[in-house]
Amino acid sequence: MEIWEPLQGLGLGYILPFVFVLSIVVFFHELGHFWVARRCGVAVETFSIGFGRPFFKRQDRLGTTWQVGWLPLGGYVKFLGDENAASAPDHDSLAHFDEEARQKTLFYKPLWQRAAVVAAGPVANFILAIIIFTGLFFTYGQQVVRPLVADVMENSAAARAGLEKGDLIVEMNGVAVESFSDVQRIVSVSAETPIQFGIERNGAFVTVTATPDRVERTDRFGNVFAIGQLGVQASSDIDYIGHRSFGLGESMVRAVGETYFIVEQSFVMLGRIISGREGTEALGGPIRIAQISGQTATLGLIALINLTAVLSVSIGLVNLFPIPMLDGGHLMFYAYEALFGRPMSERVQDIGMRLGLGVVLALFVFVTWNDLSHLGVFDSIANFFGS
Repeated sequence: MEIWEPLQGLGLGYILPFVFVLSIVVFFHELGHFWVARRCGVAVETFSIGFGRPFFKRQDRLGTTWQVGWLPLGGYVKFLGDENAASAPDHDSLAHFDEEARQKTLFYKPLWQRAAVVAAGPVANFILAIIIFTGLFFTYGQQVVRPLVADVMENSAAARAGLEKGDLIVEMNGVAVESFSDVQRIVSVSAETPIQFGIERNGAFVTVTATPDRVERTDRFGNVFAIGQLGVQASSDIDYIGHRSFGLGESMVRAVGETYFIVEQSFVMLGRIISGREGTEALGGPIRIAQISGQTATLGLIALINLTAVLSVSIGLVNLFPIPMLDGGHLMFYAYEALFGRPMSERVQDIGMRLGLGVVLALFVFVTWNDLSHLGVFDSIANFFGS
C-alpha cells in the first residue's frame, strides 16, 4: 500500500471537481461542433460526454443519441458517415449512400462548411472562457494595487537591473501595466528571460531591463514549482490600493484580453520547453488536472469556475495544433485542399490519422508519467523496493 500512498489523496474531493470542470469544458467544445453541424445540415448520430459504456442515453427527435460515458476524459460528436469518434470518413458506407443521405454527411459538404464545423469546437472553448471571465469581471470587479516599487530586495534581479524604491512601473515589453498583479504574473512566467520595464522616476520616463531569477516556491497545498522572481515589493499603503468595477462592455473587453493572455503565455511556455529553458515536467495530464481541480475547489466555487475558464482556453488551443486526430489536423487537411484544389489522398490521410493517434497516445503516456512523478509515485516505488 505504501507504493500507492501518493495517490490516496486523489479521492472524491479531487475526482468530483475534476469531473465537474472537465465535463463543462468538453460539453461546450462538442456543443460547438454540434451546433454548427446542425446549421450546415449535417446529421449528428451521437453526442457523447465521456467514453466507454454509457450510463445515460437518450435520443432526440432528430435522431441524435445523447449519452454520458463512464470514463470522463473527453467526449465526441459522431456525424453520419463517420467511421469513428475522430470523424474519419467511412468510405465503404459513404459509397452506398444515396444523394439525399450524402447531403447530410460532413464529408460531402462544401469545404468552408467542413472547416467551420471542425473549428467550432475550439472556438466554443474560447467563447466559454470569455463568457466566464466577463461574468467574473462584471460581478466582482478587480482589486488594483498601483505598480509602485515600495522596496527592492538586496542581490535581486531588480537590484541588479537598477530598479529603485519609488519607481512606478507603467509598461513591460511595451505593454501598459495597470496593477502590481500584472507585473507579478508576467514576471512569474519569465524566469531567466529579459524584460524591458518602462518606469516613471522623479517625473521622468526611464527604461530598465531586468532578468527575473528562477526560484522554487511551495504553495499552500505542498506543490513545488519554479517561477520567475524580480525582487520588488508592492506598497501596502491604502492610498495605492483600490477596487475597480466594470460595466458589461468593459468586462467583455477585459475577458477577451484575459483569454488572449492565456493563449500568449501558453505559446511562450511551449517555446521555453522546446528551447530547453523550461523542463518538460511543466506539462501535466488528467491526473494533474484532477489534483489542481480538487485543490482549487477548496478555495471556493469562484476559484473553480475561474479554473474552468483557464482549462477551456487550454483545451481549445491544444485542439488547434496541426496533429491528425485533433481538430487542427482536420483543418490542416482542409487547408491543403483549399491550396491545391483537391483533397489529400485517402491513403495519406489514413497514414496521418494513424501517426496522429500515435502522437496523441504517446503524449498522453508522457504527461501521465509526469503526473505520477509529480505526485512522487516513482519515489515511493523506489523506497518500497529499496527498503
